[in-house]
Amino acid sequence: MKKELLLITLNLCAVIPAFASEQADSKGFIADSHLDLLLRNAYIDRDYRNGVQDKAEWGQGAITKFHSGYTEGLIGFGVDGIAQYAVRLDGGRGRSGASGIDFFKQGSDGGRAKHDLAKFGATAKMRISNTVLSYGNQYPILPILYADDSRLLLETYTGTMLTSKEITGLEINAGYFTDEQRKSDDRHNSGLKSLSFGGASYQFSDRFSGSAYASDVKDVLKKQYLGMNYNQPFSNKQKLILDFNGYNSRLDSDYARRLDTGRNNTIWSLAASYIWDVQTFELAYQHSSGSTGYQYGGYRNADGTGDGGNTIWLSNSYWSDFNGEGERSWQASYGLDFSGVGVPGMSWTTAYVRGDNIKTAETRNGKEHEWFNQIQYQVQNGPAKDLKLTLRYSILRVSSNASDYNVGGNEVRVYVDYPFSAF
Repeated sequence: MKKELLLITLNLCAVIPAFASEQADSKGFIADSHLDLLLRNAYIDRDYRNGVQDKAEWGQGAITKFHSGYTEGLIGFGVDGIAQYAVRLDGGRGRSGASGIDFFKQGSDGGRAKHDLAKFGATAKMRISNTVLSYGNQYPILPILYADDSRLLLETYTGTMLTSKEITGLEINAGYFTDEQRKSDDRHNSGLKSLSFGGASYQFSDRFSGSAYASDVKDVLKKQYLGMNYNQPFSNKQKLILDFNGYNSRLDSDYARRLDTGRNNTIWSLAASYIWDVQTFELAYQHSSGSTGYQYGGYRNADGTGDGGNTIWLSNSYWSDFNGEGERSWQASYGLDFSGVGVPGMSWTTAYVRGDNIKTAETRNGKEHEWFNQIQYQVQNGPAKDLKLTLRYSILRVSSNASDYNVGGNEVRVYVDYPFSAF
């Protein structure tokens, strides 16, 4: 599949006209370079129910990203680099090891977690017109491959990726990756054999956009994604946004047998958001069907799919993803931007999601519900400008007959992010 995807994309890029060339505007390797640093202090605590041991991890991380410019000329060349370091502040023996936290990987015997992590990667890149071909350590952000950036350090992949923006409003992506580096480990042994993908997104008008992608994780699954977004403004301060996201997956027969599950899943969500000045009201519905739940993320050597910890572009995804076999879920949420009451940079979101019809070995109608709250504040000026504090609290409850699908509890997340640009 990888050869077909890359050949189709390259041929397409060769025949479509470029309306404006980014490469023609290149100022050079050095002049267009920039170096960014993110200091992140993160804490997650999960107080589980049903006798499951509580888990918590706390760490301090630093993520440095270097992006060079491109050399001048018809074909531009450049280099990117990433360096990540983290030190464990809490979460040793007995408290680490939750798959949903995963700040610091435990030892192979389930013992003490790593004390610190140091990870480095580099990428070589080439640009022609508005098309970039890159190879190396990368962190794609796509609906069928989204490297997890929501924990302490970043998840990364090694391989080849092509991104083309030759037509205004159209972005084409294709790639082939042969390695996944776990966000909580500094080694490259997560078990991924290969992952190939391709697809595109297009801005049809100021109000409507759509995207379609497909991926193939060798010996695991094939997946397709369709997304559509429509916005209808009513005034300067009011508008309606409709957002649809859907996946269709088919698991490899051996992989499904190891998981003791079926092979097919279709899951989709539709959200309607009404924005009224500084307030956002949202209603969403999500539906999973097929002989298994929606499978994504995790690591291949732990029977995960290996396609990225954020590869779930669905509306009802908070602590629980409401992605069980046959599950239906409804969401009501409210958001407030405090700039309207004199506190710029502060926002609050609360959401309630309820799911039912979960199919497990014990029941055909398991249930779960979650109440989610998050408050954020970003410093607007001064020496700490852009420093962001995020406090998140979730209450998740799962019926006892669905415990082999999910486990409920109370979760607290505290993040302090301080990004700044060196040049």
